[in-house]
Amino acid sequence: MISVDKEKCNRDGICIAECPAQVLEIIKEGDFPTPTVDFNAICLKCGHCVAVCPTGAFSLEWLSSEECPPIRRNLDLTPEQAEQFLRSRRSIRIFKDEPVPREKLEKLIQVACHAPSAKNYQPWHWIVVENPAQVAKLDDMIVDWMKYRIKSEPELAERLKLPRIVKLWEGGLYKTLRNAPHLFIVHVESDWAYGVEDTALALSYVELFAGTLGLGATWSGYFYSAYNNYAPLAEAVPIPENHKVVGAMMIGKPKFKYQRLPKRNEPRIEWR
Repeated sequence: MISVDKEKCNRDGICIAECPAQVLEIIKEGDFPTPTVDFNAICLKCGHCVAVCPTGAFSLEWLSSEECPPIRRNLDLTPEQAEQFLRSRRSIRIFKDEPVPREKLEKLIQVACHAPSAKNYQPWHWIVVENPAQVAKLDDMIVDWMKYRIKSEPELAERLKLPRIVKLWEGGLYKTLRNAPHLFIVHVESDWAYGVEDTALALSYVELFAGTLGLGATWSGYFYSAYNNYAPLAEAVPIPENHKVVGAMMIGKPKFKYQRLPKRNEPRIEWR
């Protein structure tokens, strides 16, 4: 349930206005916030009420204001800093032959779990393939899947340029996992309707935050396409039967540093 420090609460109603589930109320003017009768069943556990309270008066049974670090306004980005940060994001495909310390990999995931998710469900289950040799084995299996697709669906495989990729791979000129030392794999419950969207947001957080740790990342569409369509790969990285893989990302230290911000297409906007 909730706890309100009546000495701190100024009864401004901000917690009620901010509650996305509308499970807080003031019954009579001048009263303190109270939970609605369906609070336990409907609360999203998002923590908005605790985070927005200007006096630190509001706490939940599972989250106190003391457990929530204050936002340090001196760390706020200017628009110019934020624009450069976002525009300088690059998909890193050439990595140093160095492992990343586990604490940095953990930090990436911790930050990623603050991404928005539908109904604050936070559906992500993370697998970290930490051993570079195991990543290389998975790369081999992705190519096996490509060869299978070339035989079973040659027209589709040609449209996806799979024969070219396999040829480059066989010549030692291409790796589907780019010689990355580590691979993040995300799986969710198969019946969760927003798994793809929620995972895209979380992995975007990984990709953006990676640069601040001296790391680089890029999506591996080949991995999760292969995983969900090629039994040997699924057997190599087992997940619960009622789950599905919805995203994968290569992680490592970038070999090179980018120096400029390339242009993008002009946005297609229709004002109404």
